Amino acid sequence: QVQLVESGGGLVQSGGSLRLSCAASGRFSSIYGMGWHRQTPGKARELVATITSGGTTYYTDSVKGRFTISRDNTKRTVWLQMNSLKPEDTAVYYCNAELEIARWTIKDYWGQGTQVTVSS
Repeated sequence: QVQLVESGGGLVQSGGSLRLSCAASGRFSSIYGMGWHRQTPGKARELVATITSGGTTYYTDSVKGRFTISRDNTKRTVWLQMNSLKPEDTAVYYCNAELEIARWTIKDYWGQGTQVTVSS
């Protein structure tokens, strides 16, 4: 069974840092795009950052210069280093990954979410 397991969320003061991890497990042959999203109550899920299999990254404007996405394909893991955190970064953070589960079959998987709370 393929799954993504996140860790690293928690409570931090404004200006602090957290590092989120997301590890993929199960049977699949390749990992394509990976990313992090976040959601607060009553709002749509927001794309935070993505990274391609070749390492090309994208960040939403509100986190540029503060967050860094990285991955290690051999460890099947993607990270989100979050620095200079602000109260408005408070959300549930979800990772996703595009996995090749069979020949020519790529499916998008999501983690269960991890809470990040930034106090002012």
